[in-house]
Amino acid sequence: MEFRKVQETGGTFLISLPRDWAKRRGLVKGSILSVIERENGCLLIDPQYKLEKSVEVTTIVPSPYIEREIAGKYLLGSDVIRIESNVRLSTGVSERVRETVRSLIGLEIVEEDAHQITLQCLLDPISFPPEKILRREYLFASSMHKDALSSLLEHDISLAKMVVERDDEVDRLFFLIVRLLRTAVLNPGLSEKMSLSPIECLDYRLVASHIESIADNSSDIARNVIEFEDTFLSGEVMQLLNRLGEISYEMHQNALQAVFSKSLDLVGKTLESDLAARDTIRKLDRLFTGESPRTISYASSVAAALNRICNNGIDLVDLAMPR
Repeated sequence: MEFRKVQETGGTFLISLPRDWAKRRGLVKGSILSVIERENGCLLIDPQYKLEKSVEVTTIVPSPYIEREIAGKYLLGSDVIRIESNVRLSTGVSERVRETVRSLIGLEIVEEDAHQITLQCLLDPISFPPEKILRREYLFASSMHKDALSSLLEHDISLAKMVVERDDEVDRLFFLIVRLLRTAVLNPGLSEKMSLSPIECLDYRLVASHIESIADNSSDIARNVIEFEDTFLSGEVMQLLNRLGEISYEMHQNALQAVFSKSLDLVGKTLESDLAARDTIRKLDRLFTGESPRTISYASSVAAALNRICNNGIDLVDLAMPR
């Protein structure tokens, strides 16, 4: 860390720049720098604000973890990902690469031969406002929650299977928002164009994670409906599970609206709903006495997933408090 003393000349405040830094950046007399003020009062000095973003190219070697490696490079903002091998790429590797590409929005295979596959992300970050993507991610997750609850109440196995399948679309949107936010953090000029502050990038990343968790837990409910196809719950248990499902849905719906509006009224409603959820869970626990182990396992698994969704609502509302 270096310190500079502010000088004043003719009513203008001046500060010298570190000489070594200026040389590394190729600055000379007359060079233009952009100066951006952050919300916390800090000034960001960017010597490359007019330059096009450099293309990030990375190379990986086929391995048992190739899916994770491709996803990791995508999330880190790599524009071009090359899979290269000294020997001929097997059909299995090619299929695994294609399957991974299908799960990552904007990533395409642009070149392929016997020894390499080149992937390129064709997204323009400016065209994908993070808030819009978050709302779309939530639309999928919330509909999964509703349909998972319907499949439970109606014992609809086909609907439950559809809920599980839709979880992949939420994952795709989650990966996209993470990539965009990381890219914005690493490129201050880009974050300025996207009107994103560092704290907003952090908050949006957490919001995206909680929304994905809502989808995951909804998928867990649907999987339980499928697994316990031959198990039927009593009317009283189903009534309480339905009540808990409605409360948890209302919680995350109010919480997300509060995140974007900073409404303290919605924050209060979410916290009140949490008290109702706790009471419903206690009532469910008392009903399990005397039930068969399989019935208890089914009902408690669903209740646990709904409880986690309630917790997602509370975690979301923590991000809604006005700064």
